[in-house]
Formats: sequence, C-alpha cells, structure tokens
Amino acid sequence: MNPQLKATAATWIKSSYSDPNGECVEWAPAHASVTGTVPVRDSKQADGPVLMVSIDAFGGLVTLARGTEL
Repeated sequence: MNPQLKATAATWIKSSYSDPNGECVEWAPAHASVTGTVPVRDSKQADGPVLMVSIDAFGGLVTLARGTEL
C-alpha cells in the first residue's frame, strides 16, 4: 500500500506556527497512528508532494519549530 496515497485522503491539520500570510505546513496525525509515519505538506499545494517522516523525526521538527532543545 502506498503511504502517500493514503495521506491524500487524510485529515490535515495546519501548524500553530504557520505564518498569517498563508505560509503553512500541515500534518496528518491519524495517518501516523496507523503507519508509524507522519505525512507533512505545504498547505498551498494540497495536491503537491507529501513528505513522509518517522514519528521521531516529526517530534524533532516540532522541537526545532518551538525553539526548544531535544
């Protein structure tokens, strides 16, 4: 099964760190609980590429965005 194909049907959530001008990153948490990977995409390109990262890698991205240490 193609995880990217499943990600296109996922429920997407915009990052709370998104820019008010629409520079947004979205992720699909329900997909992660099923596959162990977190789909991430640019909200302006809903039909564009989806980056699939491990749950640990996604946690690192969130930590980096918050500006806190691992």
